[in-house]
Amino acid sequence: MIRVVVADDHPIVRSGVVATLAAAPDIEVVAEAADGAEAVRLAEASAPDVVLMDLRMPVLGGALATEQLLTAAHPPRVLVLTTYDTDDDIIAAIEAGASGYLLKAAPAEEILAAVRAVHAGKTALAPSIAAALVSRVRSTAAVPRLSGRELEVLRLVASGLSNPQIAARLFIGEATVKTHLVHVFEKLAVDDRTRAVTRAQELGLL
Repeated sequence: MIRVVVADDHPIVRSGVVATLAAAPDIEVVAEAADGAEAVRLAEASAPDVVLMDLRMPVLGGALATEQLLTAAHPPRVLVLTTYDTDDDIIAAIEAGASGYLLKAAPAEEILAAVRAVHAGKTALAPSIAAALVSRVRSTAAVPRLSGRELEVLRLVASGLSNPQIAARLFIGEATVKTHLVHVFEKLAVDDRTRAVTRAQELGLL
């Protein structure tokens, strides 16, 4: 039997989830929690295999509760079940250590399959969540990597210094400053100093 704790601050929603899980022959709901702190306490007392965790709850949110659960000697797997699918919520849950992320609109079969998958050590993500994560990774990967010196030169450009002034400030030759700027322009796909600064700001590099 897969032992499960269900944590959700909405009694009706929680009851529906419990009923769905209880109908499965291989799943046993061992406790119900109305907030994250209670979920942590009940998990410590009942030693579940999986905690089905809502995210936004009183006292202690789901992401912080997940972090606390995973510090146990024998931590349970955490499967997030929530109505929220914003990037920040998704990333917070995954970074906290959740093994899966589903939306409450998911059909019963998908929830049951996710509980079994997470229990087996696999990752369970709703298709929309997986797509959001892929998009997030791609956008992060698209940010060019500037060297420390290139960033230093670009910051001084942004502060209004000329190439000779930058060279004097950094104790390097003016030709070296120009070389760094050429590399910056190439990496940022720009043609001039002003656009290099604005593009770096758009990408969060400055």
